[in-house]
Amino acid sequence: MLSALADGPLGVTEVAARVDLPKSTAARLLASLAREGAVEQVPGETRYRLGARIVSLSAGVAPTRNLVALARPGLVELASAVGEAAGLSVLDGFVVHYIDQVDTAQQVLVRDWTGSRLPVHAVASGQVFLAHMAPTAVDRFLSEPLERFTPRTLVEPAALRERLRRVQLDGYVWGRDEFAEGINSVAAPIADAAGTVSAAVHVHGPAYRFPKAGAETETAQRVLVAAARISSRLRQG
Repeated sequence: MLSALADGPLGVTEVAARVDLPKSTAARLLASLAREGAVEQVPGETRYRLGARIVSLSAGVAPTRNLVALARPGLVELASAVGEAAGLSVLDGFVVHYIDQVDTAQQVLVRDWTGSRLPVHAVASGQVFLAHMAPTAVDRFLSEPLERFTPRTLVEPAALRERLRRVQLDGYVWGRDEFAEGINSVAAPIADAAGTVSAAVHVHGPAYRFPKAGAETETAQRVLVAAARISSRLRQG
């Protein structure tokens, strides 16, 4: 229906014919889309056209696609160097949205989390975002009970605040069995041209082999370097 309207204003009958729907159904769907601002009626007419909401929605798609394209080489390099899956995420409210992942040739793999949306307190990438939020936003988030996913999920405000202070000092964070038992992860922030932490890069793998013994600091440094390089590419556009 939106594709039909992309060609220009149409009446309900024309829309129904183009999308092969009964006129009553088309009218009902157009009314619903109009309430959301996705379509609007041409002033003084009964014809419909695309609404302003479509513009704002499409504006949010391009930056994410650009970010994935800019970050992908860094994720490939990171996954190859560490030997575990490397991923990219962005923040949506108090939810982490995973938007890309590069796997390795390991026989036992952590599943592809691309498309998943998880609470910020339960995953390393989310804790990176929390550590760079305004204090008032963190206070608001911690004013509500936090969901526990494993025995190691940080749900006590004091413990989580201490973790966030460590993130601010170290520049990265390790999460161990906090969202899913048997999975460890390390994440670091990606800053945009304005210096805002707009994304995060992480590496995760099965706890029995990740991180490798004695390689925790080296692995974290690799993630930091990858995040810095992606930040640099992001600033350059």
